[in-house]
Amino acid sequence: MKSKRRREVKPLVKREILINSDPHETRIAILEDKTLVELLVERSDRRRRVGDIYKGRVNAVLPGMQAAFVDIGLPKTAFLHVSDLVESLVDYDDMDDGPFDEEEEEEREFKETVKIEDHLVKGQEILVQITKESIGTKGPRVSGQISLPGRYLVLMPGAEHVGISRRIEDRNERQRLKKLIAGLRPSSSGLIVRTAGEGKAKKHFNSDVRFLTRLWKRVEARASRVRAPVLLHRDMELIAGLIRDIFTEDVHRIVIDSRKDHRQILSYVKSFSPELKDRVKLYTGKTPIFDHYGLETEIEKAMNRKIWLKKGGYITVDQTEALVAIDVNTGRYTGRKNQEETALKTNLEAAREIAKQLRLRDVGGIIVVDFIDMEEEANRKAVIDEFRARLRKDRARTKAFQISELGLVEMTRQRERPSLLHYFSEECPTCGGVGRVLSLESMAMRMERVLKRAAAESGEKKLQLRVSPEVAVFLLEERGLRLEQLERRLGIELDIVDDPSLRREDFRLILRRGHRDVTSQFDA
Repeated sequence: MKSKRRREVKPLVKREILINSDPHETRIAILEDKTLVELLVERSDRRRRVGDIYKGRVNAVLPGMQAAFVDIGLPKTAFLHVSDLVESLVDYDDMDDGPFDEEEEEEREFKETVKIEDHLVKGQEILVQITKESIGTKGPRVSGQISLPGRYLVLMPGAEHVGISRRIEDRNERQRLKKLIAGLRPSSSGLIVRTAGEGKAKKHFNSDVRFLTRLWKRVEARASRVRAPVLLHRDMELIAGLIRDIFTEDVHRIVIDSRKDHRQILSYVKSFSPELKDRVKLYTGKTPIFDHYGLETEIEKAMNRKIWLKKGGYITVDQTEALVAIDVNTGRYTGRKNQEETALKTNLEAAREIAKQLRLRDVGGIIVVDFIDMEEEANRKAVIDEFRARLRKDRARTKAFQISELGLVEMTRQRERPSLLHYFSEECPTCGGVGRVLSLESMAMRMERVLKRAAAESGEKKLQLRVSPEVAVFLLEERGLRLEQLERRLGIELDIVDDPSLRREDFRLILRRGHRDVTSQFDA
């Protein structure tokens, strides 16, 4: 008698989502067992574009690269590879919740007979969707394979297939879903069942199909009326998109500090998962929400190059435009027996921390990890197995290759947007880009958070902020109106004073009564 295939029992993780909603910046923290594992940020002047659909015009076709550059109306032209253009190159039976990204191209069965010059010519108009933000000097990456995500399904106009998220592992459930969805698939469109669709009934999928089909018809109608380059459809903003994509029964609660966004989230949740509405909470404390949950210090640490391990070793993370290099060192840890044991224990601890840091820092693209050399093959296997097990917790797609005799691991991680470091910082004008400094925008947001803490905790109403001349000009000329609004909202009087002795990243918060410096008290 054949034994039944047992499902892997996964340990329960308490997952929480904390949202700090400011008129000019939204920050979303995802916690697992009270540990910060992901941070998503969106600013009013730098909204995300992944998922947006454009009608573009082909600027150039490059047969040597099997790619084209497409004008979609943004400052930088978009990059379109042939593998993102032709539907037959996509493997729908091995997908997550959306289309593949550039780092997985080698996993596709590329067909040499497919040539981009057979499909596109210069000047041709084409519908494309952004799959990766503009990063550094590169423009956004786009796909000709449009995907419209719903709560439980992704609609793929122009495709003819049904796919199941690979995160749904149970074989019987995959077969059930495939049979069910095949009967719902609209003509000339493919469907992918998202992870949230596991265990759901036909009515849930019917609702998604109706909504997504209507949405696509609106996109097509607009595309037929306008000339390229033009935006046809804007995907959901950060908060709504996150609720759609990851708010499932696995999330213990969502806590948000904005009454307006709290109402919007409740309304959205009631429409698709009313059973989850009681998990949406409003934070009303006087202390800023991220301070209350001890997150600001963790966010600051995520900007550091060096991360210390509990046993005394450390890792360094160096990001370049081409790749990310991570180095593992024993540091103060010497072990009790021999060098091999020390290397193994440090590498195992580092493997766990690196997987955590990649996710928290949102580092993507090509990554090379230099583990400490180990002689024994069994030890190298133990380290790569542990590393891969930890990477499986990541929502982003990852692939880690075997560890080499030199201790090197080459891997890729899905990249849709700049890493946290590149989002919060800019090239240092002194070193010409070798190092990084906080951008003026990030400095301003940091000081606003400090002022909110000081107003909430000190009770003082008259404050002075001493900053470098460069930052003073930015605050007074670019942020003047916002500072006035902040003063009214917090009930404070604020003086901005330029101090040439201060560096760009330094500032001093002074209580005007007693002229007391309280910077260290309120700067996380």
